[in-house]
Amino acid sequence: MLNTVAELGVPMVLMHMRGTPQTMQSMTEYDDVVNNVAAALVERSVAAERAGIPRWMQILDPGIGFAKDLQGNLLLLKSLSQVRSIVGDVPLLLGTSRKGFIGKLTGVADAKERDPGTIASTVAALCIGQGAGDCSVVRVHNVAAIKQGMVVMDAIRKAK
Repeated sequence: MLNTVAELGVPMVLMHMRGTPQTMQSMTEYDDVVNNVAAALVERSVAAERAGIPRWMQILDPGIGFAKDLQGNLLLLKSLSQVRSIVGDVPLLLGTSRKGFIGKLTGVADAKERDPGTIASTVAALCIGQGAGDCSVVRVHNVAAIKQGMVVMDAIRKAK
């Protein structure tokens, strides 16, 4: 895949995940989820760069919900600044939209009803630590709702 992307000269998202969609939820134990995920992302980024994909064409995704348990997801969100400091200046993608961990926390089984939790997880993750500089891209289902939450967050952060 890396060679194909390099030949095409297009950007690429490199997401952290263990196993396959069928096996990933049995692979959620980490010594240190934040450092382990960040180190794996750095490793993938280096491999992509060696294949000819420059860092500015890479987007790194910690893979919220993919081979992480509830606590692992929460720690990654809380620690985006730490992930950012380890991976460097490669763009980071945050994808919490309607994820299962939101359902576990709120008791909302229908993923389509998890937009309030998506807003909260996105805004909270971007407000902890250094803020929006820790994340370059957010992947969401309900763009209008997230935009509203981000506009309010940004206004509060910029208030003098």
